[in-house]
Amino acid sequence: MLAPVVDDDGARFWEYAARGELRVQSCARPTCGELRFPPRPCCPHCGSFDSEWRPVSGHGRIWSFVVPHPPLLPDYADQAPYNVVLVELCDAPRIRLVGNVVASPDARLDSVDPGRLRIGAAVSVAFDRTGVPRWLLERP
Repeated sequence: MLAPVVDDDGARFWEYAARGELRVQSCARPTCGELRFPPRPCCPHCGSFDSEWRPVSGHGRIWSFVVPHPPLLPDYADQAPYNVVLVELCDAPRIRLVGNVVASPDARLDSVDPGRLRIGAAVSVAFDRTGVPRWLLERP
């Protein structure tokens, strides 16, 4: 599997994820407080450079999904067909995270038949052994 590319802005996200915590960057200016993803140095709402990382529930809904088709990267080809989902967080609906719906945190990407996925399906976050967020159907 490919490892995430960690940059300075996103390093804290991956530190929390490695501990099994889903946190989202937010503006620390008291008059703003907007959540933002992907992480960045400046708040796009008010321009402040002050930020903090807030825990979120890890519950969401499938906003969209695709099933990739060949040609695929070699690390992924043997797991096709698999899903790639865009999850809208319940407690931060303007934030959407990309991932995969799997049967268990360390399951293969093809562990859930893409035919079972529906837009709006409830999911919850789980972290694989490397700290990558993945998604589990709340009603399998």
